[in-house]
This record gives sequence, structure tokens and C-alpha cells, in this order.
Amino acid sequence: MQRREPLGGAEFAPETTYLNSASSGLLPRRSAAALRAALDESASYGTMGRDYFGAATASRAAFARLLDVPAERVALGSSVAVQSAFVAASLPAGAEVLAPEGDFSSLVNPLAAHPGIKLRTVPLEALADAVRPGTALVAFSAVQSLDGRIADMAAVREAARAHGARTYLDITQAAGWLPLRAADFDFVVAGAFKWLLCPRGTTFMAFGGEYGRGEEWPAALHAGWVAGEDIGESNYGLIRPAATARRFDEPYAHFSYVAAEQSLGLIEELGVAAVHAHNTALADHYRAGLAERGLTPRPAPGSAIVSTPGLVDAERRLTDAGVRISVRGGLLRAAFHLYNSTDDADRLLALLG
Repeated sequence: MQRREPLGGAEFAPETTYLNSASSGLLPRRSAAALRAALDESASYGTMGRDYFGAATASRAAFARLLDVPAERVALGSSVAVQSAFVAASLPAGAEVLAPEGDFSSLVNPLAAHPGIKLRTVPLEALADAVRPGTALVAFSAVQSLDGRIADMAAVREAARAHGARTYLDITQAAGWLPLRAADFDFVVAGAFKWLLCPRGTTFMAFGGEYGRGEEWPAALHAGWVAGEDIGESNYGLIRPAATARRFDEPYAHFSYVAAEQSLGLIEELGVAAVHAHNTALADHYRAGLAERGLTPRPAPGSAIVSTPGLVDAERRLTDAGVRISVRGGLLRAAFHLYNSTDDADRLLALLG
């Protein structure tokens, strides 16, 4: 294949061979600089800074552009688990939720734990066919964290529509490298600390479907003062929720969103299509090298994540050699992102022998 250099230029200069974006992404230099400035500012202006809302508002708008959805349909939060609990609470008593077997716990556990919800799981490949009359919600990840498998999102969406079920899509392992449209699903959640290169504490929820466009929003069960229509009058007593998805905002982790504004700006400058082409080319190059060595990586070509059985024992050796990688479920998981190069893939292959 054509050799690939990292995207992003001087934004990244890791001291390791970093192939662990499926666990957490690297912070761009511009984001780190903005974060340091915010920390310095907090010594004189408090931990909410001089403009508590500016970075959060800009981050919301940037995420909305990446997902091709109006900013008014995006809420800001702190974790996928909190958003899953919110979605669970929006369902009627006795609702059946369908999810893939072994999907990420932050997505499915709050659904399973909610009183009255009946969680049914099936293999990912059978998800669309398993939607049935009475299914209230299909919850699934666009890309599986364990091994990088990409869901047939269109098939699941159409099956859900045919049976009157809502859809809840977790794009934590997809946003930033896989082209997506949030408007195609009812709820779309993204933990932004992986491929979107933001700090932890940065999470987005986008609303598709007809919510807020003729259909009433779900109840804003965790609405605090930042969720009020008039924030200046929302500090005390009962609030009037915002008319937009901001009614579901959690109070902002200010420092996280200061950096997120910069990180999302970088992804936007590069373009998700370019990042997708870069990441998948590197992953496929690595996948081919594994196959030449008699190994069986998964999933099939097309994912930025490559997980391989039979290599778990290599993790310590790779760590000692300065390669950051992860083991999940007996699989050595490599994740290729914009700051990686052909040299990174070749170095990993050489170390694996």
C-alpha cells in the first residue's frame, strides 16, 4: 500500500507507539495548550473560568456539524452510562430492549438495571432480524469495543422502524473516524475521550427522530440549572426546561470542554472522510501482515480496530518496547488513528515476529 504519514502535523509527537485509541485518544497540542491556559485562569477566576458557557457551546456546535445534526438537538453530559440511564427512564414500564451480546457495559448495564425493562440480547449479526413486535428500543454500538466489528446500522434502523421501535446508537468507538449521521437514529451517544480526542468528562447525546419536532421531548429527569430556558433564572427552585436538547445538559466539566472545543476543531479541519481513509488503510495493512504470519485477525477489513487471538502474551513485551496497546477478551486489540503511520504498523508487526 501507499505509505502513510500521520495526519495533524505538529499536533502530535507521542513518546510511544500509540495504538490504543480504542481505550483513549491522544490530546492534541492545541487542546493541551487551551487546557493549561484554563487552569492558569482558574487561579484568579475560579474553576468555571471567565466564560463557563463559551467552550461548551462551541463544542456542542462542532459535534453537531460532525454528525450533521442541528446544534439544538445535542445535549452535553459526562458519561455514556448516565445517558443510558436517561434513555432507560424514557421507556414505558415493561418495555423490551434489544441489544447485542457482549456490547459495552456503560451502554447496556443501565438499561438492564432499570426496574421494569426487559433486556434481550442476541449476536450482533442477528440484531436486525431479532427486532419483533413489542420491542420498544434497540440499543447497540456502531463499532464494537471488544473487536472492532461494525454493525449493519441501516438494517437495524429499518427493522426498528418496521416494528415501531426506537433506536439508541452508541458511537463512542466510531465518532471521529467513521462517517455517521445522527439524524437516522432516535438517540445517539458519544463518549468523546477516544477517537474524538477529548478529555474524559466530555459526552454528547444527539436526538434524531421527531423529538422536539412535533413529538414531546422525554422528561428531563436530571435537569439542573444549566438546563433551564433562562439560565439566569434557573439557579433556585423549579426551572423551566430549555426548548431545545439543552434541557438534558448536565453541568459542564469546564476544563474538559475547553479542550474538547479544540480537539473537535481539529477533527473538523481534517475531515472525518480523510481520517476514515487513513485509519482503515493502516488497519488493513496491519491485518494483511498478520495474515501473512498465519494469524486470524478480526473483524474483516474496513474497521480501524484490529483484534487478534493468540497474541495476549505479547502485551508485556510490547509495553516494554514502548508500544501502547490493549488486551480485551483474549484478543490483542490495536487501534489505528490519525496520529499513526505505516511505520507504526510495521513496528508492531516486527515486534510480534
